This record gives sequence, C-alpha cells and structure tokens, in this order.
Amino acid sequence: MLQPPRALLLDFGGVLAGAPHPLPVTPDLVARLSELIRDVVSAEQIAADVSAGTQAFERWRDDVERTGGPAESPAAQGWAEFIARTWPQAARDAVNREAIALAYAWTCRAEWEVRAGVPEALRFAADVGLPMAVVSNTLCGAANRDFLVAVGLSDLFAAELYSDEAGSRKPDPRLALLAAEALGVPIGDCWFVGDSVHRDIGCARRAGAGAVILMRSPRTDQEPSEPDLRPDARIEDGFGLLALLRQSTASPAGNDL
Repeated sequence: MLQPPRALLLDFGGVLAGAPHPLPVTPDLVARLSELIRDVVSAEQIAADVSAGTQAFERWRDDVERTGGPAESPAAQGWAEFIARTWPQAARDAVNREAIALAYAWTCRAEWEVRAGVPEALRFAADVGLPMAVVSNTLCGAANRDFLVAVGLSDLFAAELYSDEAGSRKPDPRLALLAAEALGVPIGDCWFVGDSVHRDIGCARRAGAGAVILMRSPRTDQEPSEPDLRPDARIEDGFGLLALLRQSTASPAGNDL
C-alpha cells in the first residue's frame, strides 16, 4: 500500500495525453516553413530535415541530461542548430526570428488524446481535495496549456510547470520541487506520475517524492533498462491511477483525505 498523497505531480506527454512517438512531420508545418524561408529549400527537404533534426535534438538533450547538466535550451537552438543547420543563412535567420511560434506549431498536435481514465482519476483526486500540478519537459508549454484548456482539464490543476518556462528539464529535481512548492505541499507528501524511467522516475527520486508511479506509454517500452530506478507502482493508464487513489483514500492512513 502506497503512502496516501497530499498532492499529485503528473507528467504531460504519456500520462495526461498520448500521441505517436516520434511525432510525424505535418504538411501544415512544412508549408509554414516553406513560406517563411521563401521556398529556398524544397518541401521534401524541409520535411526530412525537421524529422531528422528533431530526433537529433532529442538525443542531444538526452545526452545533456545524462551528463548532469539538464538545463533547458532555448527554442531557437533546436531550430537553428539541428533542423536548419544546412539551410542558407537568410533561411536560418528567418527560422530564428520565428522560433517560439514554430515551437508552438511543432508541439501542439492534432494527434494528442487524453489518456484513458485520466479525467476520472483527476476528478476523483480533486473531489478528495488533492491539489495537482503538471511537471513536463516540452519545447512549448503554451501548447500544453492550451490543450488542457481545450479538453476541459485545465481547471483541475493548481500549477503547471514546463521546462521551457522554468529553465530546467527532468531528471533535474528542480522542476518537481518547484511544482510541490507551488502547491504548498512538501515533496515527500506528493505522488509523482510519469511514463519515463530516466526522466520521471529519476527526477522524482532525486527530488524525494513520497511515491513514484510509472504509467506505461510507447516511450516507456523504448527506453533502456535502468535497474537503479524503480517505481513504487506500475500502471497502464488513468484507470490504474484511479484504482491506486481509491485504495489509498480507503486505507486507515488515508481517512483524513
């Protein structure tokens, strides 16, 4: 039986919302880039460069995390150094000027769907008085915020902490600690729910979260094994989280929730 929580910290991608991984390059984004750089690079090359560059940027950020320096990088760095690296200078400059808007366009996806059972779990948590915060690595927190508003879940969160706004990335514990502080609850009394062993379990353990829950997603299965990072519970979706919450609040230790 897990220690009853006083607050929930939840990852966004893979926990609150599901989407294909890696995300496909959309025709709308290619068209937007083509217009922005005045067609100096073919649409086919733009699509290939965005796909390859995004994966290279993610690998670079993973390497930064593993070497102990998980500070967040500005949006312009990803576009200029990894996607538009071989484009003419005028095209690179145009991309740099629009880096924030492009980050929003890349992040906000029609493929996003609220994961099964998540609304039920969140509303149960709200009903028993648990404050909640989003703790997410992302290129554009504004896109994540807008999605939660659109699906009617935004009002359930007392705080949303995104790496591009906070300046640090999981597994750096600062993002989780900032979220707990925003909720006014000690991190040791928080449950942390994520889908990445390296980023989420690592962040939660380093921060000192009271319980760490791994919600399986396609990304979970793609990660290398990390035997030193073990969750306190494994679940398949939001219904699994709901079951854990019900068990916790039904226990004698949870009667005060």
